[in-house]
Amino acid sequence: MHFLGGSPLRVDGKIYLDYQASTPLDAACLEAMLPFFTHDFGNPHSTDHALGWSAAAAIDLARLSVAKLIGASPEEVFFTSGATESNNHIIQTVARATGRSKILVSAVEHKSVLAAANAAAKFWGMEVHFIPVDSSGLVNLECYKAMLDQDVALVSIMAVNNEIGTIQPIPDLVKAAHAVGALFLCDAAQAPTGIDIDVYSWDLDFLSLSAHKLYGPKGIGALYVRSDLLVDLEPLIYGGGQQGGVRSGTLSTPLCVGFGAAADLICEDSFLDRSALNLRKSHFLEVIKSNSVSYVLNGVQGEYCHPGNISVRFLGVDASSLLLRLQSYICASTGSACNSGFINQSHVLRAIGLSEDESSNTVRFSFGRFTDSSQVEEAAYLICNAIKKV
Repeated sequence: MHFLGGSPLRVDGKIYLDYQASTPLDAACLEAMLPFFTHDFGNPHSTDHALGWSAAAAIDLARLSVAKLIGASPEEVFFTSGATESNNHIIQTVARATGRSKILVSAVEHKSVLAAANAAAKFWGMEVHFIPVDSSGLVNLECYKAMLDQDVALVSIMAVNNEIGTIQPIPDLVKAAHAVGALFLCDAAQAPTGIDIDVYSWDLDFLSLSAHKLYGPKGIGALYVRSDLLVDLEPLIYGGGQQGGVRSGTLSTPLCVGFGAAADLICEDSFLDRSALNLRKSHFLEVIKSNSVSYVLNGVQGEYCHPGNISVRFLGVDASSLLLRLQSYICASTGSACNSGFINQSHVLRAIGLSEDESSNTVRFSFGRFTDSSQVEEAAYLICNAIKKV
């Protein structure tokens, strides 16, 4: 198994269709990381010798690459353990410091946002209000604007949904929040593989990323903070004052380097063909339809859906049973892979109006760089045969 040149990816013979849970580490990222596990192992915060200088320089270069990916300045980008930490940092520190009383989050946010908002309510007395979405997963603009007032400290709305792929009109949502003086956090973990990001044109205050969603390593993410907000931003993690005191702790040089390499790859036009992903998605559904399998797509379709996302309900088919039957052949998910350990209705599917039974019929397939047309066709036939047996 290897990940170079867009080669079709199989893991122990299985077709991997779970790219929104995690992307495979690209070989170029691994190659960039390896020297910093061995020869260039110095602490990047050691300022008195060459090994420390070399590691620090590599991290600075990686920070520049991540900044370029989102259209930011490098001094506005801070490495974290992932988007979960980044989301917690902003929600908890804003709640702790603000003179306002409300936080607005969309009803389809990632659990790291929902749980952090609930913690802000518990520990700092914030009121958490959930912005409703329509049946496609798009924020209800009329309700959203009615909820905005001078008491709102922070709005958190994700750019691309991790379960149904819906792409939100972030610039419009930010503009409405700023009109009442509220700050705006955008969880963009799923965005780089689906859309272009520009924090300046979007006028964002904060943005979060995870490297393992864009062909980089796990355990590393980033937090963007608009430069004029840095002076008032309290740290979430205290310690040695690394990263300008915003986020203490010794940085992992290889993970930062891997993240930077992944960001560089995403910026290359030839790395990820989004139009090809859309074609693969259409072909997948055509094969299923031609085999007389009944299905309904969840979420919005077309330009407002991540090109690699398919959230589909197979009518009358229990999704968990279907995936169990397919587990020797296909890797996919019944919902967000972050919701592990419990079988509950997805809050995202509930928010778009699905019943518990309809949610139990839902499978999320997500395509990526290493998904080719032969895999798509083979997977579709395997799914159809399994459904007929179920």
